[in-house]
Amino acid sequence: MKYRFKRTVCLVVCCLVASVPLIADEPHPDTTKGAQLFEGLGDYHREFTTTSDEAQRYLDQGMVWLQAFNYDEAERSFREAARLDPECAMAWWGVAYAAAPSYNHAQLDERRAGIFFEALQNAQARIENASPVERALIEALGKRGEMPYPMEDDSHLDQAYADAMAEVWERFPEDADVGVLYAEALMVRTPWALYNIDREPAEDTPMIEALLERVLELNPNQAGAAHLYIHAVELSKSPERGLVVADRLSTLVPLSGHLLHMPSHIYTRTGDWDRAIEQNALAMEADVKYRAKSPDQFVQHMYMVHNNHIRAYGAMMVGREAEALEASRRMWSQIPEDLLEDVAPQVDAWMCSVYDVYKRFGRWDKMLAEPAPPEYMPFTLATWHAHRAISYAAKKDIEGAQREFRAYRRVRDDTLPRNLPEDYSLKAAKGRLRVIDHFVPGEIALQKGKYKKAIRHLEKAKIAEDKLGYSGEPPDYLQPIRHTLGAVYLLAGRLEEAEEAYREDLAEFPENGWSLYGLSRVLHAQGRTAEAAQVEEEFRLAWADADGPIETSCECIPAL
Repeated sequence: MKYRFKRTVCLVVCCLVASVPLIADEPHPDTTKGAQLFEGLGDYHREFTTTSDEAQRYLDQGMVWLQAFNYDEAERSFREAARLDPECAMAWWGVAYAAAPSYNHAQLDERRAGIFFEALQNAQARIENASPVERALIEALGKRGEMPYPMEDDSHLDQAYADAMAEVWERFPEDADVGVLYAEALMVRTPWALYNIDREPAEDTPMIEALLERVLELNPNQAGAAHLYIHAVELSKSPERGLVVADRLSTLVPLSGHLLHMPSHIYTRTGDWDRAIEQNALAMEADVKYRAKSPDQFVQHMYMVHNNHIRAYGAMMVGREAEALEASRRMWSQIPEDLLEDVAPQVDAWMCSVYDVYKRFGRWDKMLAEPAPPEYMPFTLATWHAHRAISYAAKKDIEGAQREFRAYRRVRDDTLPRNLPEDYSLKAAKGRLRVIDHFVPGEIALQKGKYKKAIRHLEKAKIAEDKLGYSGEPPDYLQPIRHTLGAVYLLAGRLEEAEEAYREDLAEFPENGWSLYGLSRVLHAQGRTAEAAQVEEEFRLAWADADGPIETSCECIPAL
């Protein structure tokens, strides 16, 4: 007897950043042993039906790890609770839930499917020992599987589970944990699709957000509700709705790097770059402490790398070059060398941030000295060639730039389709490569003094960037195209278009120093002195902790 599980692909977060889909042949840790009690997980507590005080502690801990999306550690905790109290139904419910489809793990391998079914059977066999709400949760989770296995379309299983959880919530409307589980059931049906590319909500999104707001009224310190609420509202036109929740979550679970990191999804969207950097620095410290106690990881490596990615992105936006480079370097160092090739399909689309930092701050010689990445990371290799082309162009070596752009296109056309799976990785990579396809020729034309041609290419790059949409922080393309386009418009004397480019960018990335600087130069050029002075003051605040001054919004044009 087997169950069918969701195999649809999770939409990626920043080319996999917050989302870490699993693949069938991935390395995986041993979750059947190594359970331990951790300090620094906050004060979460729920009364479970158990005869063991120590099992109760592991059950509480397992719930926190579920809320933090650390499913391997959650499974270890629930298994230990089952060992301590063999008749505890909810211990096995927890093992099953940790293996089930989730917001960031919608694609499951057969190993986890087997874990789910076995654990669910164990929970059902002990259901007579459970309280009414526990019985309801176990029965609802049973809707997640169905015979025969496999089947072509299993989306009805997600809906069946969500419908079952709606009934549980209706019966227990004062139980915050039930509310969180119901909200996640609704979100898992369409992961990372709560809003469309124009940030208009999907049909059920207002209901999901209202549900999470109700849960947070019941328990303001429910970390899982805060986590999911941030994932919802960050995609919207009004991410500031998540600020109170983000502030609260920023200290709730000190050992969970991912939960410490999550507020930065709101801080970056609202222009609080310094706070975003700080939260990810704290998350990185927590990751070090956690890995010292629990080194057997796979998926959590991806989350840890993600913390560095957003830290680098935030630091780039406010001129903190050294910190951006250090965080980008740590993205590589945090993945053990013997694991890198195994995880390459998951990380390839965003390990190029070192190149982004060099481009951002105009370190052309350093970029050209950067060694080539391994061939089993074709997207990183393609972007390496692209950034070399940009660097050569900035140094007025047009022949070198064109040579590297040809090399980029060879990797794009030949290597990428062979080495990336035909799923989220290739889709994400192709979207970003469409930006590069136009951005690099625009840079080459710019350095040749052909401004009209440069603008045509950069406008196409901007359109391609806009089509990437938003699926979480950081954005798919770390240096906004409008930083370059605005500068070229200004250089070409097209002041109204330059102003529009910078203002559009600030609407998307509030308080970023590069567009504030560019806008101030445009306003001066237009003779709008008072407005320029106001924007200059905003720039000074944004740039207060920068490593040095700037004279441009894109280092490809040294001064505006």
